[in-house]
Amino acid sequence: MRGKSRSAHLPEPDAATAADTVLRVAVLLQAGIAPSRAWAHLAATGDAVAAAVHADVGQGASVPHAIAARGGSWREIGAAWRVAEAVGAPLAENLRGIAAALRDAQESADEIRVALAEPAGTTRLMGWLPLVAVLLGGALGFDTFLVLLRNPLGFACLIAGIALVIAARRWSGALVRSARPGPGIPGMRAELLAIGLSGGVSIDRAKRIVAESTGESGAVTYATESAESEPPPDEIDATLTLSRSAGVPAVELLRAAASLARHRARTDGRLRAARLSSRLLLPLGVCTLPAFLLLGVAPMLLSVISSTSVRL
Repeated sequence: MRGKSRSAHLPEPDAATAADTVLRVAVLLQAGIAPSRAWAHLAATGDAVAAAVHADVGQGASVPHAIAARGGSWREIGAAWRVAEAVGAPLAENLRGIAAALRDAQESADEIRVALAEPAGTTRLMGWLPLVAVLLGGALGFDTFLVLLRNPLGFACLIAGIALVIAARRWSGALVRSARPGPGIPGMRAELLAIGLSGGVSIDRAKRIVAESTGESGAVTYATESAESEPPPDEIDATLTLSRSAGVPAVELLRAAASLARHRARTDGRLRAARLSSRLLLPLGVCTLPAFLLLGVAPMLLSVISSTSVRL
């Protein structure tokens, strides 16, 4: 609980920041420094996460528990640390692998974010079209504002236009959110199982330890990645079966499966970004353009009609 309260004051780091910290911890461990002292050395450099981990360890928390309490990518790192400790796997070497996976996942997320930026920015820009139409009508000398507020038909156009603008923003926002990458690190379950097997334990025991490390009951729950970014269980089982039949170490096959999962996540993200450009045309055509007509063109026509009838 103390670790949670302390972590509440820390910004959740991205995977690349976590990868840099983990890599430095791995270097210190490889140099023969004890885990608790490694975090103390990092804390002395001004690393906020390392300082929080060191403080929690000083208060009696275990190192993996203190790491996972930081949230975000640190939950996966804490789970990997726990698995490595449980099976006696080389901690420094496996932390280097986790750091590489985190950096790869962050690069993939950054690429997807850049690909989504253009269609999302275009949608936000087009969302201002109805307001521009209102201002343009007033600049051209039409009584746009008076028509929208005083004329019954104009007021109906105002209400309908505002409703369409709100609907367009919500619809577009939902489409952009659905195209963003899911939480978690792709392929992490396969990475954790590879760490478990690297300690020389049986497959069944490795699976048990991974399950306990990623979903134990207690103050902290180690949440793994979303299902869409992880190799399905049958694929992991097929990898293990291939390892048995071919006499090939399962560790490397599992890490290859994890790398493939990250590649798939990156490809799927790019495809979602490409499809987003065409899907965003729906709220533009159904909501934004009709709102432009209701708030811009219709008031000008009503203004012309009103001025003409007054003259007659």
